[in-house]
Amino acid sequence: MAVSNLRRARVGAVSILQSFAWWSFHQPHTDPAALLGAAADIGYAGVDLIDEALWPLARSFGLQIAAVNGHASITHGLNDPAQHRRIEREVLANLRLAEQYAVPNLIVFSGNRHGTGEQPGHDACVEALQTLAPHAENAGVTLVLELLNSRVDHPGYQADRTDWGVSVVEAVASARVKLLYDVYHMQIMEGDLIRTIGRQQAHIAHYHTAGNPGRHDLDDQQEIQYGPVLRAIRDTGFGGFVAHEFIPAGDPVTALQRTFELCQAHLG
Repeated sequence: MAVSNLRRARVGAVSILQSFAWWSFHQPHTDPAALLGAAADIGYAGVDLIDEALWPLARSFGLQIAAVNGHASITHGLNDPAQHRRIEREVLANLRLAEQYAVPNLIVFSGNRHGTGEQPGHDACVEALQTLAPHAENAGVTLVLELLNSRVDHPGYQADRTDWGVSVVEAVASARVKLLYDVYHMQIMEGDLIRTIGRQQAHIAHYHTAGNPGRHDLDDQQEIQYGPVLRAIRDTGFGGFVAHEFIPAGDPVTALQRTFELCQAHLG
C-alpha cells in the first residue's frame, strides 16, 4: 500500500520521527493491517518491537522497523559472561536481518544483577559489546543498551541508571553502540530528565516514552511534563526515533493520534 502524500509531507518536514511499540498498542482482537495502516495515516514513520512475521506488512504501509530486540532475555544479559556466546549468536543473526530490512536499532540488555557487582557487570557488558561492535558497524546498525527501572517493572536489572549506561558506552567507544533512553523508566529511577538528556544526548540513539505512574498515555493524569522533555530532545539536534511504549487507557488508534499530535507540536 502506498504511503499517503500527507504522511510523506509530515515525515519529510521533521528530522525526529515518531514510532510506537507494537506490543503495547496491539490487542488480541486487533487486525494488524488496520492498526499499521492507521498509524501510517496518522503520520508515524516506524514501529518498534513488532513480530518478524509482520515486518513485510509494516513495510508495505511505509513504516520502518525502528527497533527490535537483538537477543533474548532481559534478565540474563550482557553482564553475565556465561551468556556471551549465546547472545553473540543471537545478535549476529539479528544483525543480518536488520541489515536486510533496514532496521536501524537492535536493543540489548544488561541483564539482572543476580549478585553481580556494579563494576564486574559493567566490565562484562563492555567486553560483550566490544566483540559485537565491529559487526554492528559493518551492518550499519546501532546496538542500543536499554535503560530500565529496577524499582517497579524490572527488579534487579543492572542498567538502571543513565551514568552507568553511559560509562559502558564510553568504554566500548563505537559509534554503533549507544543507549536507548526510556523516559518512563528513568523518571522512576532518577528524574532530572531534561538535564540528563541535554548532557548525554551524544550517547543516546533511541527514545521510548510512557506516562508515569501506570505506564499509560502521555496526558495530564501522570507526572511527566512531556512538552518540555520533547523540546529538550529536539534542542539537542537528535535525528532518530522517539517511540511511544505505553498501554493506552482507551482506543489504541485514538491514543496514537492524540500522542502523535502532542509530540509533533514539540518535536517539529
